[in-house]
Amino acid sequence: MTDARATDARAEDARAPGTRAQVSAVRRREVIDALRRGTVPRAGLDLFAVGLDRFAGALDEDIAAVGKGGSAFRAIRGEYGSGKTFFARWLGERAKRAGLAVAEIQISETETPLHRLETVYRRLTERLTTASHPAGALRPVIDLWFYTLEEEVLDAGQAAEDDAEGLARAVDALMEQRLAAVARTTPAFAAALRGYRKASESGDTATAEALIAWLGGQKSVAAAAVRHVAGVRGDLDHYGALGFLQGLLTVLRDCGHPGLLVVLDEIETLQRVRSDVREKGLNALRQLLDEIDGGRFPGLFLVITGTPAFFDGRQGVQRLAPLAQRLATDFTTDARFDSPRAVQLRLTGFDLPKLEELGRGVRDLYAAGSTEITARVDDAYIADLAAAVTGGLGGKVGVAPRVFLRKLVADVLDRVAEFPDFEPRRDYALTVSATELTETERNAAGDVPLDLP
Repeated sequence: MTDARATDARAEDARAPGTRAQVSAVRRREVIDALRRGTVPRAGLDLFAVGLDRFAGALDEDIAAVGKGGSAFRAIRGEYGSGKTFFARWLGERAKRAGLAVAEIQISETETPLHRLETVYRRLTERLTTASHPAGALRPVIDLWFYTLEEEVLDAGQAAEDDAEGLARAVDALMEQRLAAVARTTPAFAAALRGYRKASESGDTATAEALIAWLGGQKSVAAAAVRHVAGVRGDLDHYGALGFLQGLLTVLRDCGHPGLLVVLDEIETLQRVRSDVREKGLNALRQLLDEIDGGRFPGLFLVITGTPAFFDGRQGVQRLAPLAQRLATDFTTDARFDSPRAVQLRLTGFDLPKLEELGRGVRDLYAAGSTEITARVDDAYIADLAAAVTGGLGGKVGVAPRVFLRKLVADVLDRVAEFPDFEPRRDYALTVSATELTETERNAAGDVPLDLP
């Protein structure tokens, strides 16, 4: 399949979820390959999501509100293995089906410190995705924006298609109108867009690429060329990043993406940094929430993920009273009664029945209608495998899903598909060694051979 057809298949899956039999071969292969590697798939998660239906209605309301020019914020809390990254990507797929762009950013002390919003913005543009562009969507989005502006000008009869100069002037005027609010606070964003369009039309590829990099917050781009063509200078700073985000939301909205979902994952890393850096990070988060509440970012849906210790402990949110007040949520009742509309959403992780349901979903996705595979890897075998993996990991179901799915796909389903005489109960002895586990999984399991019942 060509790249274009593969992209179309991804976009179609993102727009219209269906049964496992309807999913494209491209999407099925991508999901299975990720599980085989022991990683969370980038897409296709609705095909085997377990226990998330109770959140879907409220989150879809958030997505709809964002698509109409509103904004939203949610905090996802859960221990390791509760499925926070899975949840974030599942939510990302729902957002893409509604036309939103998505960016997932891992917060880290060295690579993406939260208090440096210019770095957060740079990671956002690096990881910007849409339904039709699973990676590197910034330049296609900007190109589509200019194309959309040209179409609007032509449809309004403001210029003729064969009048290049008149069309350029009309597009520039429309661009200034759309970016007026952004230009008041961050004129460099609009200037860089003008410069990019000029360089692209003149065939100056190097300058166009430098300006795209600059719009994406990249450091050390071709500064001389950027200054000469666009009249902008210097690298993006903390405060400029907020203006650039505002501009990006405007561009996205005008070219058919009514909003942007931004996920700040693993925000609990703030607990492990120096106290002054931690305070700056918490203040940056508070500032973002204030700006969202103040209506500065129409079309932004911000989601953070973290552990309960981050939200409740003295080394996290509780160190900054205004932030703690904004995120306050009552979790003293049974998790069954958690409101899906609360600012914090609690993920309780897996129990064995959920793990078995997950295994059956992956088995059915892999089988793609093959009754032979489902017969040889039946529900009873999946239940035994789930119990065995969990037992080997100290009985902690929460740390079992990744290992369980990897074993199910790579060790069992692949062999069943490739070897007609392979019988899992007879020919496969489950073992889990320390080398294939993460640190948390090793702490739960040690290096213990497992016997499958």
